[in-house]
Amino acid sequence: MAVLTLKLAPETYRRLREEAVRLGKSPQVVAEEWLVERLVPPTPVLDSERGRTRQAFRAAGLLTALGPNLRRMADPAVRLEDVSAALGRAGGKTLSEIVLEQRGSRG
Repeated sequence: MAVLTLKLAPETYRRLREEAVRLGKSPQVVAEEWLVERLVPPTPVLDSERGRTRQAFRAAGLLTALGPNLRRMADPAVRLEDVSAALGRAGGKTLSEIVLEQRGSRG
């Protein structure tokens, strides 16, 4: 394993240390997790339309990992599959259908 030494401004290190305390981890572990998260994005399933779309958004910089503020608000117990299933059971029109209806014909 390689060793990386970072020089951080005192304020930046203070914020890193506070986040580490909040997470119950060392600043080194938190920094490593953030780097891994940022540099090794999850591999999309490219054999699906959703996977190809996610890859295109990520390449364009339109899809990124949650920042620390949103991560604090996210409930780690809620999985994407659960949310998708709940939305699928909700019924009614999809957002894209509503948008298309509101646009009307452009002829």
